Amino acid sequence: MLKNQIIYKQLNHVAKLEKTFLNQNENTFIKNNMQPVIDKLQEKIPEKVKTTLDLTFYKGFQFVFEKGNAYIEKTYDKDSILLEHDLNNYAVDKYMSKKHLKNMNKKSNQSKTLNQSISFLEGGVLGLFGIGLPDIPLFISVILRTINEIALAYGYQYNTNEEKIFIMYIICGSMTKGETLKEYDEMINLLGKNIDTGNTIDCNLEDVMKETSQVLSNSLLLAKVIQGIPVVGVLGGIVNPAIISNVGKYANLKYKKRYLLRKIQE
Repeated sequence: MLKNQIIYKQLNHVAKLEKTFLNQNENTFIKNNMQPVIDKLQEKIPEKVKTTLDLTFYKGFQFVFEKGNAYIEKTYDKDSILLEHDLNNYAVDKYMSKKHLKNMNKKSNQSKTLNQSISFLEGGVLGLFGIGLPDIPLFISVILRTINEIALAYGYQYNTNEEKIFIMYIICGSMTKGETLKEYDEMINLLGKNIDTGNTIDCNLEDVMKETSQVLSNSLLLAKVIQGIPVVGVLGGIVNPAIISNVGKYANLKYKKRYLLRKIQE
């Protein structure tokens, strides 16, 4: 009974954080002063560049999922993260303390902070040399590394197509706002529930990768074009850690919620 009380209290806390995330307001200064300029600049970018960026992100996801995940896993200790989760999970069951839930959260936040630093160096250095599109597979790798480590911290593997789709929608949600974000959030919640209860998932990974590529392309179009201009490109590279921060924050909310809901069913 006490464990459930702690779990429900944590779920209420997550719900409040979700509400804040889903209803975050756009920065007024950016919306009123910078957004019109950004919109005008984006209108001048040829459609061919947009199409190329869509395809580059899609090919990047294909490459990383098919060949890159094994290399990503070499950059962190997967077994150690899972062992730490098992110890915290056992302690949650045995001692009924929220301390060990916080340990999982702490581990996921550490991963997010480290990957923000990596993405800043990757984006900034490549931008300095005028490299924009070629850094996309590296950028995708850092995004997936961030989510993978968070998933492991809560005891979730990420190698099945269903989990990859869950991850893709987390990326989509973290890159959108308003009603679009809320629609993705509902899909993520339903998808997580269906995966954890063994229900059939009516989604195609290839289609979701294409959708995610378009979301990223639309969000990063100007930044990636700027990143292709030497020296000025450093400004485009600065966008990367902000994205990693947002992705990490959202992924932590969604995996923590799945974990807590699963604990209630045990």
